[in-house]
Amino acid sequence: MPPTPNAFERFQPWRRVFEPGFWIAVFLLQACFNSLTAMDDIERAGLRIAPWQPLAWEFTSNLVLLALLPALIAFERRFPIRWSTLARNLPAHFAASIAYSAAHVAAMVLLRQAIYAAAGTRYDFGDWPERWLYEYLKDVRSYVLILSTILAYRFILLRLQGEASMLTAPEEGPPLEPLERPQRFLVRKLRKEFLIAAADIEWLQAQGNYVALHLRGHDYLLRATMAEIEGRLDPARFARVHRSWIANLDQVAEIEPQDDGDARLKMRDGSFVPCSRRYRGALRS
Repeated sequence: MPPTPNAFERFQPWRRVFEPGFWIAVFLLQACFNSLTAMDDIERAGLRIAPWQPLAWEFTSNLVLLALLPALIAFERRFPIRWSTLARNLPAHFAASIAYSAAHVAAMVLLRQAIYAAAGTRYDFGDWPERWLYEYLKDVRSYVLILSTILAYRFILLRLQGEASMLTAPEEGPPLEPLERPQRFLVRKLRKEFLIAAADIEWLQAQGNYVALHLRGHDYLLRATMAEIEGRLDPARFARVHRSWIANLDQVAEIEPQDDGDARLKMRDGSFVPCSRRYRGALRS
């Protein structure tokens, strides 16, 4: 009988739609509200500016911010923000915020110039050093808010999915040396904690800055790299079968060769794990 899907697993089919849809909605609403605010300020100041101009200002700005979002997410994965890496990675994020703002302003100005040219007029950004400093102060707030939202969302997902950690010392008594080959992993999920045996893990898959431990239809994320966790697993039981996958050999039912030289492993529960040609020979031996 298949395991009952939890809230995280029920959310998974919608995740690819929800994540981009959320950011599109955020920047779209921000552009609309900022445009209305700008129009109101213009009217209060008694300025004679066509309504399409504040619309062009706000929509070009938010369109560029939306386009820069994947790069920002990828950069945070390369230089993760957490307590253990904050001091080391903070200078990189400060430099990235400058590049982020420079790209935002440059692309935004080019779009505005194109729109103004199509309307038969000219867009003047003003004094570049002064205006860029003004834009940077806004962009660095945007940078921090976007990253804060990403980290909060990731934290919620980890609590729903369950975050694993290697047991390196007992809770009481003197500390011990880290275990070379952990026999169990501690999983924190919502307000519960439980143990999973390393021998019960069916496969491991790289997922960004984490490794997913899969067993009995559920995935639990461990903050580690594939190289780190591979060195800690029993080589008599676990084998690297792909750049992003490690399989428990006791759970492999069949090896199915593919026409391109790769293979796929049919696991005992009927699921499949990819096996690249690079690791296929070692797996057979």
